[in-house]
Amino acid sequence: MNVTGDTATPALNSAHETAMSRFRLLRPVIEDSVSVPALAETSGVPVPTLRRWLRLYRAHGVSGLRRHSRSDRGGGHRLSKETTAAIEGLALARPRRSAAAIYRIVRDNMGGDGTWVPSYATVHAVIRAMDPALMVLAHEGAKAYAHNYDLLYRREAARPNEIWQADHTELDILVLDEAGATVRPWLTVVIDDHSRAIAAYRLSTKAPSALQTALALRNAIWRKNEAGWTVCGIPDVLYTDHGSDFTSRHVEQVCAELKTQLVFSRVGQPRGRGRIERFFGTLNTCCLAELPGYLAPEGPPAKPSLTLSELDAALRHFIIQTYHHVPHSMTGETPQARWSRGGFLPRMPVSLEQLDLLLLTVIRPRQVQRDGIRFQSLRYIDPTLAAFVGEAVTIRYDPADIAEVRVYRGDAFLCRAICQELAGETVSLKDIVRARTERRQSLQSIIKNRRSLVDQVLARPAAALSMALPSSPATTTPARTPSLRRYIHE
Repeated sequence: MNVTGDTATPALNSAHETAMSRFRLLRPVIEDSVSVPALAETSGVPVPTLRRWLRLYRAHGVSGLRRHSRSDRGGGHRLSKETTAAIEGLALARPRRSAAAIYRIVRDNMGGDGTWVPSYATVHAVIRAMDPALMVLAHEGAKAYAHNYDLLYRREAARPNEIWQADHTELDILVLDEAGATVRPWLTVVIDDHSRAIAAYRLSTKAPSALQTALALRNAIWRKNEAGWTVCGIPDVLYTDHGSDFTSRHVEQVCAELKTQLVFSRVGQPRGRGRIERFFGTLNTCCLAELPGYLAPEGPPAKPSLTLSELDAALRHFIIQTYHHVPHSMTGETPQARWSRGGFLPRMPVSLEQLDLLLLTVIRPRQVQRDGIRFQSLRYIDPTLAAFVGEAVTIRYDPADIAEVRVYRGDAFLCRAICQELAGETVSLKDIVRARTERRQSLQSIIKNRRSLVDQVLARPAAALSMALPSSPATTTPARTPSLRRYIHE
């Protein structure tokens, strides 16, 4: 069977071409009886070389004219196995030595008995021929070796909501909080592994907590109010890291109730969360980089001007209008189209009330009063509470909106109690706390002013005080009236 140039390796092709070029050069000597010196004059190839090629051709044919690589190439010329092993051992030893340092050690410890000493080039060739994975493991440790050379199993979810990933990141942007101070916000994201669509996100100026995680999961599972954002449902698997918020007892109980398997990545090895890490990178380059306050790796200091709510609006617009409708480089489809493809029907909770158990803040049992439930100096009422006056209940609430609270009796949902003062408004707990603080500070300021006036009065001398008082006619101390009644004839 003939081997064509298309299937032969480049090395074989090169050797064959070299042999044929040498044969064409020798053809006048072989076929036309031209002398070797005459051919050397016209070709420029030395006579000894031509004669050696001619001997090889007559002994082995055209194949004898091929250029053969040395069998010990890269291993060091004339090096014994012991010397090679010694050089490799020095290269693997800690601290890491340069090739020049290893050569000096070899030179100083060999040759005393007249044996041949390898050159620097030979020592360097031995080191360069060593397995890079061996060098990384020896000098950088098992973690670096695993990151660069471990065989990876890249799993791919077969359908939407099979696997969700959840993680937090501190955004590379500065915003202004309620007091006007500069803060760096945290972002919690839940992403669908199959489609790369964002199921939910949550912004906060506070570090990640079980509160942020559960509220993000609640938003991810329930239907969205925004048109076009259809990602929802209960995932089969929730894949997270070992953060304290994800490993909390409450999140574990929530996943158990929703029949969701909670899976953690290996400690110190976040490679399995590449989907969500990539989204964080996309968010940085395609959204945050265009906003004021962005912390560029190399650039002028950031000048924040956005509030947290303004940043939230920008992120929401980017996710719904841009990210979900741009084809992903790995899937070739847009996240929204990939999640919706095939008429997928997500698994949903029985009711929103059941899902409200994901709200983290659980208040201590409170007693239903005749005028409702008292919480944070506010009064919450609902007709359902009339049948439970005097009984202990549990209330749950969303810290971002305390216009209503959800009332439970044990694990059974009773009703949503409304604060009439806040009805029709979205008022956060922060707003209530801030208003109470401002009122208290105002009253304290009034008290302070009044007390300062009293201190000023008390600090005046007695004479100045008497002069400052309005003048009054001199009066004499009246005689003491006897306590015993007297009569005139006595």
